[in-house]
Amino acid sequence: GGEASTLSIWDLATPTPRIKAELTSAAPACYALAISPDSKVCFSCCSDGNIAVWDLHNQTLVRQFQGHTDGASCIDISPDGTKLWTGGLDNTVRSWDLREGRQLQQHDFTSQIFSLGFCPTGEWLAVGMESSNVEVLHVNKPDKYQLHLHESCVLSLKFASAGKWFVSTGKDNLLNAWRTPYGASIFQSKESSSVLSCDIS
Repeated sequence: GGEASTLSIWDLATPTPRIKAELTSAAPACYALAISPDSKVCFSCCSDGNIAVWDLHNQTLVRQFQGHTDGASCIDISPDGTKLWTGGLDNTVRSWDLREGRQLQQHDFTSQIFSLGFCPTGEWLAVGMESSNVEVLHVNKPDKYQLHLHESCVLSLKFASAGKWFVSTGKDNLLNAWRTPYGASIFQSKESSSVLSCDIS
């Protein structure tokens, strides 16, 4: 994905990686991608607010989730592959039922959403915002925690596989590791430039 209307599928099994196929989207840009746990479907967050659902085997568009009124900026999938979470530049986070193809929940914020992560335990969602805040909310209860160690927008967020902690990174050059859900600081690292993305092995 990127600032173009095409998504590239790469074949990494060949000695020299090559583009296997290209998917053409109606939106001018793709802000984020996710692949289903069974590797059959790709979800692309589009600059027009839609979430495009692609069949990777047939390389066809099979569905679009519509709801965000501005660009869809970030995405995560539940470990069982039944629920999708998306954040948008319309200050909302939405959850979607992938089996029924409908929106389940909407959470409204006071800032644009730049990153999010769904906890593998299935209870918590962490949201990184343009305002520099990180919020951790329970998906079924009103419980919510606000975390304030970033000094600029929060660009990426990732939970550890067991769900006991997560990492956020920002335009402020900071990487923060937090306890789930209340956000006690585990460690902080100051990098030499903005940290655009992260992952946990």
